[in-house]
Parts: sequence; C-alpha cells; structure tokens
Amino acid sequence: MSRQGPSNGSWAASNGYRRDSMRSSVSIASDVEMAHDEVFSGPMSESVPSSIASFAHRRPRQDSTVTFTYLTEDEDNLEQGVEEAVGYDSDLEDGILFHDREGVESVVSFSKRHRRSTESLVSVEHPLLDRHESTQSFLERKKAGNRISQKIYIATEDLTAVITGFCTNTYGFALYIFLCIISLGVGYLVLRWIPKWRLRLIGTPAPLKDCRWAAIEDQYGQFNIHQVSKQPYGSPLSTVIDVASLGIRSDNDEENDPILTHLRLLEYRYLRFVYNPVDDTFQSVSGWKDPTWTSTKLMRAGLDADERDNRELVFGQNLIDVQQKSMPQLLVDEVLHPFYIFQIASLTLWSMDQYYYYAVCIFLISIFSITATILETRSTMARLKEVSHFECNVRVLRNGFWRTVSSVDLVPGDVFEVSDPSLTQVPCDCLLLSGDCIINESMLTGESVPVSKIPVTEDVLDYLDLKAPSIHPTVAKNFLFYGTKIIRARRPRQSNDDVEAVALGIALRTGFSTTKGSLVRSMLFPKPSGFKFYRDSFRYISVMGIIALLGFTASFVNFIRLGLPWHTVVVRALDLITIVVPPALPATLTIGTNFALSRLKKQQIYCISPQRVNVGGKLDVVCFDKTGTLTEDGLDVLGLRAVNKDRSFSDMFSDPNDMVSAARSEQSPNMDYDKCRDIICTMATCHSLRVVDGELLGDPLDIKMFEFTGWTFEEGGNTQVEQQENATGDTIIPSVARPPPGSHDFQKNQVSLELGVLRSFEFVSHLRRTSVIVRQFGENGASVFVKGAPECMKEICHADTLPPDFDDLLSHYTHRGYRVIACAAKYEPKLSWRKIQKISREQAESGLSFLGFIVFENKLKDTTTPVITELREAGIRTVMCTGDNILTAISVARECGLIDRDSPCFVPHLDSTHHLDPNASLTWESVDDPTAKLDEKTLMPVWNPTTHDVSIPLNKLNADSYSLAVSGDIFRWLIDYGTEDLIKRVLVRGQVFARMSPDEKHELVEKLQSLDYCCGFCGDGANDCGALKAADVGISLSDAEASVAAPFTSRVFDISCVPRLIKEGRAALVTSFCCFKYMSLYSAIQFTSVSFLYTSASNLGDFQYLYIDLALILPIAIFMGWNDPFPVLSRKRPTADLVSRKVLTPLIGQIVLAVLTQLVVVETVRTRPWYIPPKVDVEDTNIENSENTTLFLISCYQYILSSVVLSVGPPFRQQIYKNTPFLVTLFLTLALSTFMLSETSDIVMTVMQLTPIPWSFEFFLVILAICSFAASWVAENYVFPALARIIGYTIALVRPKQEKNRRQYKVLLERMRS
Repeated sequence: MSRQGPSNGSWAASNGYRRDSMRSSVSIASDVEMAHDEVFSGPMSESVPSSIASFAHRRPRQDSTVTFTYLTEDEDNLEQGVEEAVGYDSDLEDGILFHDREGVESVVSFSKRHRRSTESLVSVEHPLLDRHESTQSFLERKKAGNRISQKIYIATEDLTAVITGFCTNTYGFALYIFLCIISLGVGYLVLRWIPKWRLRLIGTPAPLKDCRWAAIEDQYGQFNIHQVSKQPYGSPLSTVIDVASLGIRSDNDEENDPILTHLRLLEYRYLRFVYNPVDDTFQSVSGWKDPTWTSTKLMRAGLDADERDNRELVFGQNLIDVQQKSMPQLLVDEVLHPFYIFQIASLTLWSMDQYYYYAVCIFLISIFSITATILETRSTMARLKEVSHFECNVRVLRNGFWRTVSSVDLVPGDVFEVSDPSLTQVPCDCLLLSGDCIINESMLTGESVPVSKIPVTEDVLDYLDLKAPSIHPTVAKNFLFYGTKIIRARRPRQSNDDVEAVALGIALRTGFSTTKGSLVRSMLFPKPSGFKFYRDSFRYISVMGIIALLGFTASFVNFIRLGLPWHTVVVRALDLITIVVPPALPATLTIGTNFALSRLKKQQIYCISPQRVNVGGKLDVVCFDKTGTLTEDGLDVLGLRAVNKDRSFSDMFSDPNDMVSAARSEQSPNMDYDKCRDIICTMATCHSLRVVDGELLGDPLDIKMFEFTGWTFEEGGNTQVEQQENATGDTIIPSVARPPPGSHDFQKNQVSLELGVLRSFEFVSHLRRTSVIVRQFGENGASVFVKGAPECMKEICHADTLPPDFDDLLSHYTHRGYRVIACAAKYEPKLSWRKIQKISREQAESGLSFLGFIVFENKLKDTTTPVITELREAGIRTVMCTGDNILTAISVARECGLIDRDSPCFVPHLDSTHHLDPNASLTWESVDDPTAKLDEKTLMPVWNPTTHDVSIPLNKLNADSYSLAVSGDIFRWLIDYGTEDLIKRVLVRGQVFARMSPDEKHELVEKLQSLDYCCGFCGDGANDCGALKAADVGISLSDAEASVAAPFTSRVFDISCVPRLIKEGRAALVTSFCCFKYMSLYSAIQFTSVSFLYTSASNLGDFQYLYIDLALILPIAIFMGWNDPFPVLSRKRPTADLVSRKVLTPLIGQIVLAVLTQLVVVETVRTRPWYIPPKVDVEDTNIENSENTTLFLISCYQYILSSVVLSVGPPFRQQIYKNTPFLVTLFLTLALSTFMLSETSDIVMTVMQLTPIPWSFEFFLVILAICSFAASWVAENYVFPALARIIGYTIALVRPKQEKNRRQYKVLLERMRS
C-alpha cells in the first residue's frame, strides 16, 4: 500500500467497503508460544489500550497484604517520607510510586496501608539483619538516611516487588564456596533452589546509595539478583527524574535538583531504575518528561550531540532486544531443575542396584526430553525476538542538521521525520508535531479500524503524562505508539518559517519503556499460575514423599534384620522413594491441557496462556460485549426521521434523496426542508473518515452512515497547525463533502453544494458525541453539525426545538433493539476562520436546534441465541456489558435470551440531576410497568396491589424471575457512594450493564471476581482490552490483534467459541484429575508390590520395571487424556479441589482395594505346593520366585484395568468407547500381559524372569483381576461417593460450628431468594 499517496484523497459512496489489507498481518503474540519456566506457567497478556475509547482513568484497586522478606515497613514512617505501594494501581505506564516529603506523588509513589508494630516487623521480616545488629541500631541507621530497601509497583504487570541493597560478604562467600566443594555440589544445588538461604550466606544488607548489587523479591516470592552499575554523568537530576517529583520551584533549585556526578543504574525486567539521592530510592526512568516539553516550538529544536549521548546513558538504546540464553546456559538450567536432579539420583540408584537396562532407557528418555525442551525454548525465544525486534533508518534533527541514523540511536527528545516513505512502523513512542498520519494500532488494542493522528498543539501538552499507564484522551489523537503500522503519513500543506515541510515526530519513550515494550515484558515474565489444583497436586506429592520415607525406614529395618549388606540396604530403601513419587507425574498433569489446546487450535481458537484452559472449566459467569460480539459488527441504517415545522417527527425515510425531495414538494407542507437537508449534511460531514488509495477508512458506523447518503468525500490536508500560522486562510485545503452529481435538491442559487470541514471535535466517551464546523463554498458563515447519543443531545439543544414525543419515540426504537443517534445543528452567519479555530467545544456544542433521529438496526449473529441458551441451561450466568443505550441493550438481551422475554427488568434512576451527588438515592422501576418497583436496600420486588395487575405475564414477580439493568453512570455512583451490600446485590442480579466505559468494564469484571465468581469475558476491539486482561478467561474475537490482551483469541467471529472453550476446559480439568489419580494409584500399586517383595529381600526385575513403565503406564497415561469433551454442557461442575473428600476418598479407597488384591495373591501363592520361595542372597537380588511372578502379573492387570475405572466419561468427557487410541492401547496391553501369563514363549519367560505357574492359578489370577476390577468400578461410582458424603455429614455433626467455605455470590443469592 502506498503510504505517501496523493495530496488529496477522494472516495465515492458507491464503492465503499473496507479491505482486508487494513487488518494487521502480524500479531506480536499470535505466532509465539512461550517456553515455560515451570510446568504450569504460561505467558500472561497485558493490555495497554491506545485508542481514544480506551483511555479512561482506572481507579485504584484494593491494597494488597503481601509481605516481603527483606522489607521493614517502618522504614516508610521515617524522614525519607517514602511509603509503601502494595497493590495500588498507580496509573503509571511502568509505574513505580512513592510519596515525597511534600506529599506530592512522584515517579515512584505508593498507597497507604495499615502499619504494623516496629518490633514485630523488624524481627519477622528481617531475618538477615537480626543476627548481626540490634533492632535499635538498625532503625538508627535508617534514620541517618541509609535506606536499605524499598517497594516498587509496576502497574502494567500488576507486580509489587522489593529492592534490597547488598554488598558481598567476603567470609560468607568463602563459606559458600567451601560448602559447595565439601558437599560435592549438593550445597550449590540447595542454595540454588532456595535463593533466600544463599542471600543470607553471601550478602550483607547495604544502603541503596552504596550497594553493589540488589536482591529483588516480587509478590510471588521469586528472587532475582541484579548488579548496580555506576558510570560518570555530570548533569542535573532533572535530566533523569521527572521535575514534578523533585519539587523544583526555579531553574536554579540546586537543593532539589543537584548535579549527579555518577549514575547508579539498576535493570529489572528490562526496566531501568536510577538512584535518586534526594529521596534515597531507585526510581524508574520510564515516566521521565523533559521540562522543556511545554512548547511545540521548543520541542521541534531537536537535540545536540552531547545531550543525545547523555540521554542514551540514562535511557539506553531504542531497542526491544530479548536476551537469549546460550545453549550451554539452557542446558545447565534444565539439568539442574529439581525434577532432573531427582531423575539423576534415581538413575544412580538403579545403576547401583544393577538395573542397567531400565536406567539406560530412562536416561535416553530424559535426554530426549531435555533436548526437546531446550530446542523449543530456543525456538520460542527466537520467534519472540523476531516479532519484537524492529530496526530501521530514520532522518533525525541533530545539532540543527538533518542526518540519517539507525532507529536504535533514538533517545527521548529526538525529532525525526515521520513522513519518510521508507518508514513503515513507528520507531518509538512519540508525539506528532506536524503533518498527519493514519495508523493501524491493532497490534496493541485489537481494534482493526485505523486511527487518524493530527499534530499536537500547545494546550494539549498540559495533558501529557508519561507516568500514567494510558495516554489521556486529549493526547491520544496526537500520540504514535512504537511498532504500530503507518498506513499513511502526509507532510503539511505549506512551508512557513516555523512550520517544517515534513511530518515531524518527537521521541518520548524508547525501548522497553514503550507500550510495545510492556507487552513483550508481559510475555517474557508471565504471572505464576495460581490454579488451586496445581498447588494441591504438589502438596499431595509431598505427602507421598512422607509415605516414602516411612517405607524407607521400614525397609531399612527389615533389610538389616535379614542380614543384607549396607550397600544393598541403602540402595533398596532409597529406591522406594523413586517408586512412591513417580518422576513422570508433573508431565502427565499437562496431557489433558495439551490435547485441549490441539483441539482448540483446530477450531481456530488460539491460546497464549495454557494454564487458563483448565480455569475455563470452572467459569461461573461470562460477560459479553454487544456490538460485534452478540450482534453483527456493522450497523445498517434503517432510516431517518426529521423534525417537522410543527415539532412532530416525520415519517421514516429509508432513502435520503426521497426525504429531501418530499420536503421540497408541495405535497408535504409540514416537512422542514432545512432540517431535512441539515440532517443529511450532518451524516456526510460529522465523522472522522479518511481516504487512502481511494478507500474509506474509519469507524464502521461512520462508513455505513456516509454510504447511506450517497455523497462523495475528498480528504483535505492537515490544517490544524498550518492554520494557526495563517491568518488569512487563503490556502486552506479542508476536507470536502459533495452530494451525488445531478442532485438538484441540494443546490442553492443554481450552485452545487460543497461543504468544507474547517474544524472537528472528535468523539469523547464521557460526552458521547462528536461535532464539526463546516462552511458552504462562497459563504461567510459556518454551520455546526453535531451527532451523538440522544440522552446527551437533549442537554445541548434548545428545548423549543425538541418534539414532545422525543422520549416516547426514542423508547419505541430502543425497546425494539434499534440503535438511535440524534442530530443537531446551528448556523452562525458571521464566523471567521480565526474565530472557528479559537472557539471552544462547549461554545460550539451549545444552543443547537434538534434535527431528528438516525435509526440503525443491529442484527444478532446467528449463533448468539443458541449459545446463550446453551450457557443458561448449563447454569452459567450470562451478562451483557456494552457501551450502547440501556433500553437497546435490554431489547437485544431479551431477543437473544440473555433475559427472559416474560420476566420484568428493572432499571435504576437517581433522584438527583447529577450522578456524582453522594446524597442521591436510587429508585428501581420496571421498564415495562412503572408501578412495579424494587426495595431500595434489598432490591426485592415491592408493588402496590391496587395498581399492579399480576395477570399480565411481565408483572408476575418472584425471587428468581426478574433481572436488573444498570447504566455506566449508575454503576459509577454505586461504586463511589453505594453501600457494599447494595453493590453486591446489583452484581449478582445485574444482567445488563449499559453505557459502560472501558474502565468500567474492567472494574465490573474485578467486582464480580471479588464475589468469588470465576469470570470470563468475550469481546472485541480496544474497548474490551482491560476487561479481557482482568477476566479469569478472556476471549478476543479479533483477528489475532487482541491476542496480547487476552489469553484466548478466536478467529471465528461469534460467541460459539465460549461453550467450546468451557467444554474443553472441563475435559482438560477432569483429565488432569484422572491422570493424577492414575499416576498416584500406579505408584501405590508398585509400592505395594515392592514392599511385599522386600519382606523377603526380593524385588522386581529390570525388564519388569521397563515393561510396567514404558509398555503400560506411558501409553495408558497419554491416551487416557485423548477423550474429546462431552458435546452437551452439564449443570454439574467439575471439582478443582484436589484435597477434598470427593477426590481423596475414592483415591484412598482404590489404593486399599489394590493392596487387598495383592495381599490375597501373596497369601494364596504361599500355600501352593509348587510355590518357589525367594532366597535371601547377600550378593544378588533373587528375582525368579513365585511371589515375584504372581505379584508382577496381577499388578499388570491392575495397572491396565484401573485406568478404565478412573477414566471419567460423561458429563464432561466422551464415553470411553469413543476413545479409539485408548481402547487399542487397552487391548494390546491386556493381550501382551495375558500372553506372558500363559507362558507360551520361553524367551519371554527368560527375559521377564518369570517362574512357571499351573494353568489353574493362571485362571485364578484372571478371575481375581476381573473381580477386583468390578469391585473397583462399583466402589468408584457408587460406594466411595456415598462414603464421602457420609464423612461430610459426620464432620458436620462433630463440628457443628465449623462453617462450610462457600462462595460469596451463592450465599447472597440464597439470602435474596429467602
């Protein structure tokens, strides 16, 4: 696509459609699957909204109660005045927050929290300090200005961390080396896995101003050690730290702005922190703003060479360069993982016990696994590096001369040419100083509609705040984001002395400090998985480890009793641990998730956070955006209804030419021609469309509206900056709209109508309207055309121009699901160009005459109603969260079944004229029957029996039949001034949340989660990025553009992906439980077999172990997870609580049955005349005996048949007979085991070290295996669940005061129903 293009673009309505080329072809995350540092980790997406609609202020969240090892919070009570920041959403881009001495919020600022006593904190939270110094001396040292630690909060990652200064303790480091050597590396491994111990040993806490390195602990307990670098500098502190945070009152304020002779730099997660001696803290440089950035003229001056070099020292290179570990580093990290160290120890034990074949096979498997993991990690990091790395040549203004440099050399303050034809992407976060651009920001926001950018003006600079996590809406239209695609960049129309002939941009943020940088960081550093199942599984492994130790002790004593040598005693006893704790258990837990991801990918649902798949199986509520999600993306114009001369509405016109013709004809004397013409002129000019290569780009609603008029549009040059310098306005080239050729209805004095757009006020979410000032060619006056939400238009129109049935007609259309936009206008007969540029928006949008309504129809997608019905039948709550009108939203909700058609819906009204009045009160009325109301406090139905007719279906009220619909301003009032109980009741009853801003959508999700809902959100576009990120499961319907803002992205643009994901999530969750229980039972069966054999110094043979692990367990465990999800969503939910009666009771019961079965075999075989007893041999393990043979054979049947018992089918997974690979595996393993039992092959008998047994006992083993299988199946499905309930009832009787831990929303719903 040609970016520079012609100076003017033109477009005719007849060929208006959007091309696929406008969609981004590359998503920063779509082709990158992150390598995991832990089994269940996965990249978490972060949304950094950048479209105008996404820049609402985000309110702070509740303070966290996280505590840290190395921070004493009483430091923050001292004279440094730096306080805490746990969990305060600081509105910083990469924000770190502190309060300085004057209480002014600086680059680093923190929220306040309850303090705890000095004594307890110093003793508990400073384990490194209390050995070497007293509490009193420690506090005295802090008061002297020697801060040791500080808290930071990185808003874009929702991460709280503590920076603690350290210097290396020479004696401690020497002791560390000694321990590593004397323990043959064991000490190194232990201290590597537990970094806190290593820090206590080799580090001495040091003041931040003197420390050589820093230990950084985040809220998840993860430790990192980073060096503090020091380099000469020699510039004022204000060149590093934002002036506002320093409290500088004059240019020569040396006390608050001292000269930094040296820079002390610390890098954490690719973010730079600089030591601030004034506050005695490390502060981020990401939010720095040059004091001279108050004038566009000064900003255009550029930098000199020295200034540029200094800034590179502070901010680094403009490069998102993901550091890749070398192959040896990856190998060491992988091999030294506890899992593989356990494998190495096991291999050593098996080799010492002469299990060479088994050890070699497991070794080869481990090598294959390590190699595959390293190659995958290397490949993943390479792909991420490829999509994040960008480097090009740019023309930069340095020392007053233009020169070409690499984009890597850009620093904040550099002025560069945006209109360079070779520039295809924005090279940094920057402001547009001149010219105009059209940018595709889909990579950041998921919004595929390109965004127009215009030059910044003096008044806009006051709103520039680089510390905020999002850009102010006033600045957003001038702000270009790093990595976004430049569709078109045009130079200014004219060249004056003060206006350059090229489009200019000034770099504000570079490298990882940019918005794209924060997205890459969110993928590099995912949040640790908090899913309860994973935590419980490793707790269970710990319990099994304790059982293994008990087995070790018992075996140790028994072997000594049998007189075995110490070598054998130790090796055999330790071998029990490798049996009880199966090394393959962590890997098997991911089998279900991997299969689910594969199936989702086939359905064009892509995931960048694998651990969220299982979470999807626990969803309780799903919030849906409306437009583009539940309904079709585009709105079709149904027609126009203009205001007549008698203030009534005209009939509906579906063709604008018919309406104008009717107004000019004598047959319709009541129609107002001027208003009919103006409403069409409003549709033709009041928009933000752009023309690129003859194609209209912009908001789909504006495109549809403009196409409806049939007019043509010729885009002019960017005039905002140029016009400020041009007093005459003679050379202005505005955008021009013209009616279709030959349209005589729009001619005036035989002159064709040409409307030039002289100024526009873009759409702002809180105003909910947009406006333009246009001039007819040849006239001196100008017209103001405004369109927007009808509710807000009433406030700015003359009351005598509003029809009496304004509200009734609006209600008529919105109740039927139509979207309505109101139009208004006024004409100023004498309005010069200079006055047009100086007029404020409030002045322009006041004193208007109402013109009429534009009515749009928004059709539901075909899949919407069936999916909503399916979710509701499954007991999953569905909520609509939209920016549309509340009545329209209610109508659509009823049409799709989200709200029952026959159930009343109540909407709240404030008794105050302003929604920010804290003393206002709410009244709840039914939208269908105003006499039906809800109690203000309990939200329960109340009505007057004399006026309320319960015979009408919509008037039948009970505790379950009604719903609530809340608008955004009421939601904000509830959050700010409502009682906690009222908010909770609204949250559990609300079905529709309308007129919601992006921030309010985000906050709604968080509020639902606070009631213990597992919340999903499905939406598209920039408005939903925050909510998609906040939800437990976020599903974006964008074409991979919003994938960085949501764990899941569906390429099928309807909500059918939601039940699919829930089904896969439930199947994956159940599969994880099945595999976990199967691997646990496998360990118990093998532990039992070996324990019985250990009583007589026997054991399983080398090839017996191989057969069990490789031929039976491995394929069975894999194909158990092959089951597809059940096609019908059940009201029953799978449990995610591993440590519960429902899970542990059947598991323990199965273990008991398995032990009893083997006990029967052992006791029976010992009574047979052909019994070959084991012989105690101190030199060799006796394998070939009857106990070994019978236990091995019966255990093989147990391994195989227990998989059938534990393989769960409906209602979460398909029936077992539909899992063909699993059935084939069962058949082959049963056949092979029966073949060994039949003693058909002597070779097999020899290799497997089996002894002959008569056919009658073989038959007995088969019958016993079948009976054991039947008993296990009956117990698993009937006996053990009943036993679990009995245990629950018993506990309730024994502990009547112990309350069941129930979810808040369930308790609240029950209370409201009662």
